[in-house]
Amino acid sequence: MLATGVDLVNISRVERALTRFGERFLHRIYTPAEILYSRNRVAELAVRFAAKEATAKALGVGMRMLSPIGIGWQDVETLNAPSGKPYIILYNRAQELAAAQNLTQWAISLSHDNGMAIAFVVALGYISFSE
Repeated sequence: MLATGVDLVNISRVERALTRFGERFLHRIYTPAEILYSRNRVAELAVRFAAKEATAKALGVGMRMLSPIGIGWQDVETLNAPSGKPYIILYNRAQELAAAQNLTQWAISLSHDNGMAIAFVVALGYISFSE
């Protein structure tokens, strides 16, 4: 089984939310590790915002604020290995949905340039044949 998700975010949108809501916005959307890694760099925050949306799409749902079957903002955490390669960790509802769909391997690509941030997520799993 293969699942994909992609999301594009205007960096200025995240910047406006950060200016307007500050710490409240940060702690509602991002995990402590994401906040620490991003160090208030708006492009890094925006690309992680896109990663959460792209992961929700790969899971076949939206974000909980828009859909009762969706995932929460902090159900997806995007971090970077020492090499710089990004990876995701799933928690709570996102982890449950992945398990229910047998999605076991995840890859993510992040980029930001010219005022835009994009995240592309691929999940691989196995097909379960019931008797």
